[in-house]
Amino acid sequence: MAEESNNLPVSWKRSSLPHQFCPGCGQAEALKILGYAIDELGIQRQTVYATDIGCSLLSWNLFDVDSIQTHHGRATPVAVGFKLARKEAIVIALMGDGGGYAIGAQHLVNATMRDDKITAILINNANYAMTGGQMAPTTLISQKTTTTPLGRQQQNFGYPIHGPEMLSQIAAPGAFIARGSATDFQTLLNLFKKAVQNQIDGRGFSFVEVL
Repeated sequence: MAEESNNLPVSWKRSSLPHQFCPGCGQAEALKILGYAIDELGIQRQTVYATDIGCSLLSWNLFDVDSIQTHHGRATPVAVGFKLARKEAIVIALMGDGGGYAIGAQHLVNATMRDDKITAILINNANYAMTGGQMAPTTLISQKTTTTPLGRQQQNFGYPIHGPEMLSQIAAPGAFIARGSATDFQTLLNLFKKAVQNQIDGRGFSFVEVL
C-alpha cells in the first residue's frame, strides 16, 4: 500500500516533471494520489485520461497513459464516448469545478443519470483559478473573489452548488459518489481506488469531488 512520501507514482511521466501547478496547490497532490491508485490497481496500460480546460489541463501529459485533451466542460462526454467505443479501457475524466458544475454541468448530470461506466474526478477550489480567481459555482457565501470583491451574496448569486449531494439524488444503485480532500492522503487514495474499481467491475458511474 502506498504511503504518503516524496516518492513519485510509477504511472507519472518523468519527462513531464516538474509539474506546472502553482506552489501549494492541492491539485498536484490529488493527482499524485491518483497515480498511486493507478499503480496499486495495476491499470496503467489500460487507462485513458481525459482532461478539461483550466488548471486540470496542466496535467495532460503528467501521466504515462493514453490521454485526451478536451474543450472546456467536455471531459465527461468525451470520456463517455471513448468508453462506449473501447469498453475494455479504464477511462478517467478530470475537470475543475467550473468545467464540471458550470459549462459542463449538463454532461455530468446526464452521465450520472445514464450510469455511464466511467470515473469522473472533479477538483473543487471554489473559484476559476487559472483566469484570475473569479466566482465559480462552488464559491462559498461571503467568499471574496475578483468578481465578488465584497463576498458572494446569496441574494445576488444564489447558493454554492454541492455536487456529490446533487448527483447522489439521480445516481443509479451501482454508482459510487464521494467527496475527499487532497490533504487526507489515505482517505483520498481509498476513494480513488473504490471509484476506479467500480468502473472495472462494471457496476456503474463513479465520481469523486476533491477539495
